[in-house]
Amino acid sequence: MPSRFELANAIRALSMDAVQKANSGHPGAPMGMADIAEVLWNDHLKHNPADPTWPDRDRFVLSNGHGSMLLYSLLHLTGYELSLEELQNFRQLHSKTAGHPEYGYAPGIETTTGPLGQGLANAVGMALAERTLAAQFNRPGHAIVDHHTWCFVGDGCLMEGISHEVASLAGTQRLGKLITFYDDNGISIDGEVEGWFTDDTAKRFEAYGWHVVANVDGHKPEEIQAAIALAKTQDDKPSLIICKTIIGFGAPNKQGKEESHGAALGEDEVAAARKQLDWPHKPFHVPEEIYQGWDAREAGSARQADWQSRFERYAAAYPSEAAQLQRRLKGELPAELGGEKLIQQAQEAGESTASRKASLACLNALGPQLPELLGGSADLAPSNLTFWKGAKAITPEATDGNYLHYGVREFGMAAIMNGIALHGGFVPYGATFLIFMEYMRNAVRMAALMGTKAIYVFTHDSIGLGEDGPTHQPIEQLTTLRSTPNLATWRPCDAVETAAAWNAAIKRHSGPTALVFSRQNLAHQERSKQQLANIQRGGYVLKASVRKDKVVTPDLILIATGSEVGLAMDAAAELEGQGHAVRVVSMPSTYRFDGQDEAYRENVLPRAVTKRLAIEAGHRDFWYKYVGLDGDIIGMSTFGESAPAGDLFKHFGFTVANVVARATALLG
Repeated sequence: MPSRFELANAIRALSMDAVQKANSGHPGAPMGMADIAEVLWNDHLKHNPADPTWPDRDRFVLSNGHGSMLLYSLLHLTGYELSLEELQNFRQLHSKTAGHPEYGYAPGIETTTGPLGQGLANAVGMALAERTLAAQFNRPGHAIVDHHTWCFVGDGCLMEGISHEVASLAGTQRLGKLITFYDDNGISIDGEVEGWFTDDTAKRFEAYGWHVVANVDGHKPEEIQAAIALAKTQDDKPSLIICKTIIGFGAPNKQGKEESHGAALGEDEVAAARKQLDWPHKPFHVPEEIYQGWDAREAGSARQADWQSRFERYAAAYPSEAAQLQRRLKGELPAELGGEKLIQQAQEAGESTASRKASLACLNALGPQLPELLGGSADLAPSNLTFWKGAKAITPEATDGNYLHYGVREFGMAAIMNGIALHGGFVPYGATFLIFMEYMRNAVRMAALMGTKAIYVFTHDSIGLGEDGPTHQPIEQLTTLRSTPNLATWRPCDAVETAAAWNAAIKRHSGPTALVFSRQNLAHQERSKQQLANIQRGGYVLKASVRKDKVVTPDLILIATGSEVGLAMDAAAELEGQGHAVRVVSMPSTYRFDGQDEAYRENVLPRAVTKRLAIEAGHRDFWYKYVGLDGDIIGMSTFGESAPAGDLFKHFGFTVANVVARATALLG
């Protein structure tokens, strides 16, 4: 039987070989953390390489994702479908072994990591999801949801501000099944971190309410074992195990130095490392006895079989709960989801209201039908109206709730939501003002990159929020959201489009959705049955151009979203009174509209009609793609001002008179 040191050296060898072959990557972290990974994966991690999606597996997150060869080596060695050839193609086009771990590329990768600190946030989300799901479904004698979340972090993760946000919340929530290893090697790309990172990390995390095991030698398996055993006894505190390691361990001339952090070691140093580690094998060769020492398939299958038999007993005793849990873990929606009915009801009600209030009505209707909804807000629930009638706050004392008070932690919220979505069993939504999307930006991007089902509720969507002034008035944020690939953004114009937006968000399984709502009341718009159906297509003709009671090709098309749709309708009426044929297109989701077939898009925005005027109280430049060179845009090109909303809309030209004047100029 190979020694622990030999097993760990397999990680070191594969990592340095792959980085050397690619002449790109980060060999230092995998070589330094190999001993920690060996103890964790061989003695503690509950997983089954034959079924990477087994629901009750432990979750493992490599937050310091630049050390991706550590994870790839572990997956390959323990028996996942990740071949040696894929390791040899590290960082190459179309390989499963990307520069940073990519969710969905290879089995066993639980989340995409690389932007430092976000992996830790994902892990917090996974631990929250595990505890909440367990509280909702476990019954006496039936612990069918019972697993740990393990996370590796480095100096960079803890320097990033998001680590404070999520570690603070994890301590407050007392997530006892979250165990994190800090790779305290003292080195970043710039060199020795003591010049810019002198925090007392142990005291910092103790202040958050974590259990801390400090001063663990990350190269001594017996110390690592003892630290893990101690951490697993903590039921009401997350644990941080601080491991002192040597970055690039085994590379005699570069270990402990920044040279081993972010670049290939070089052929001479790789050869020297082989000699120092007593690893005489050729590049990418792993002896059979080493593979046998790592192989986790038999043990993993046995663990899963045991769980499956326990689940069958649970299903026999609690058939309804078992069926619901299975449905939720598969990501399937209830058969009788009333999204379309909600749209019809909103149309029949004909209520003029703020879209944030209409959103709350949607939550009150959908919430009882969707027990998997797990909401939350970054402190502004009374303003963004996301705490619906059936919402119950999740606390350490009430872990079966469905709503998280994230506190003023927008970035942390979005990244935690990613972890909740990736864990499975929940559809997370989180809310804040649209302007504070900027704090969330990178986590929203990661959701779009991974295709996670997260729903963002952004309220106070324009200068219409008024007196709070330009610091709180979003201008460029809609453009940022709309330009993000795979992010479906909606800005509805009334309660009907709000219901349609929620319906689309709930039914979307391929990525996140941003719902952008108003503070101020919005006028109800009448629609035909076909127009109601067309809302789901993202853009549609809300008002056709009419002359002598006949629909005709328009002279002018007004395109608007949100609060400006009512403005466009009022201006169209005045322009038609002047004898112009005017069409109004409501465009609540440019993402959905751009995804329609060419025939539909041509029907809504015919190329022959070049006189087009877009109206939106956001950054104007986004709309050139729809109005073209012969069109015009009424939008924002500056920041806002502090004043009542009515005064601001008038000051910046969002009036019927200005729309009519600009349209008249277009028409010549």
